[in-house]
Amino acid sequence: MRGIVLGVLSSAFFAATFLLNRKMSLSGGSWVWSASLRYLWMVPILGAVVAMRRRAPDLWREMRRHPVQWLVWSSVGFGLFYVPLCFSAAYGPAWLLACTWQITILAGSLVAPWIHEPAGDAAQPVIRRRGSPSRIPLASLAMSLVILAGIALVEFQQAKSVPMRDAILAAVPVLLAAFAYPLGNRKMMALCGGRLHAYERTFGMTLASLPLWLALAAYGMFIDGPPSLGQVVQSLLVAVLSGVVATVLFFSATDRAHGDPIRLAAVEATQSGEVLFTALAEWLFLCDARPSPRAVMGMGMVVLGMVCHSFTAQTTSSHPQINREAESQSSS
Repeated sequence: MRGIVLGVLSSAFFAATFLLNRKMSLSGGSWVWSASLRYLWMVPILGAVVAMRRRAPDLWREMRRHPVQWLVWSSVGFGLFYVPLCFSAAYGPAWLLACTWQITILAGSLVAPWIHEPAGDAAQPVIRRRGSPSRIPLASLAMSLVILAGIALVEFQQAKSVPMRDAILAAVPVLLAAFAYPLGNRKMMALCGGRLHAYERTFGMTLASLPLWLALAAYGMFIDGPPSLGQVVQSLLVAVLSGVVATVLFFSATDRAHGDPIRLAAVEATQSGEVLFTALAEWLFLCDARPSPRAVMGMGMVVLGMVCHSFTAQTTSSHPQINREAESQSSS
C-alpha cells in the first residue's frame, strides 16, 4: 500500500510538468528550452543529494559496468519521454496532454512480459519474448482499461474545443512518450538490480542522458536564442517538483513493487491521478472552464480504476500461492 501512496503523491507533483510547460508555451517560451533546462537544472540538484547520501561511488561503479545500456535506456526513459511532452505543450492544453499521457498505464502492462532479469546476472537485462498472452497481467490490464475509459470520457467532452490539427500534434508525441517512460524505467530497474536507491538511479539517468540535453540546448540557442528569465525560473520549478520530487517518489514506488507485475502495474496506474490534479490546477491557475458533468464522471472512473488496481495488487500479494500457480501455468 505504501507504494500506491507514493505513486499518488508523485502524480500530484508530476502534474506540475503539464501545467508549467503549458504556461511557458503560452508565454512564448521555446519547447526546446523547456525540455533541456529541466534536466540541466536536475544535475546540480540531484548531484548534491547523492553527495550528501555518500552513494556516488556506488553509482559510478554501476554506470561503469554497463555504460552503453545506461546511455541508451536513460535517453529513452528521459529523452523520448520529456522532449515529446514539451513539444506537445505548444499544441494542446495541459488537461489534454495529461489525459493522453495516461496511455502509459496500458503501456506499462504491455511492456512487462518483455523485460526479464536472468537469475545468473541480475545486472544484465534481456528481452524475453514470451508467446503466451497470459504473461501480461490481465487483471491489471482490465483495471487499466477502466481508467482509460474514464479518460476517454474526459477527452471526448473537452476535445470539442480543440482543433483537430492541434489535437493530433498534441496527442501523437505524448503517445510516444507514454511508451518510452515505462520502458526506460523498467529496463534501468533491471539493469541496476536493486543495488541503487531511487535518488542514485535518477541522478545516473540524468547524467547518462546529459549529451542529449546539451545538444538540445545548443540547438535552442542557435534557433531561438537564450531563454527568458521567466522560463529559466519556471524550468527550475519543473526540475524540483517533477524532475526530482515526483521522479524520486515514483521510482521509490516502482522499486517497492519490482518483480511483481501486478503490483508494478498498480503503482504505474496511480499516475492517472495527474488527470485530476492537472484539471484542478489548470482551472485554478490558468482560468480554464470548470469540468462538465460528463468530464467529472470520467474522472470518477479514473479514481475507481486506481482503487481497483490497488485492491487487486494487495489481494494478489497476500496470496503468494496464486502468483506461483499463475507463473507455473504461464510457463508451461
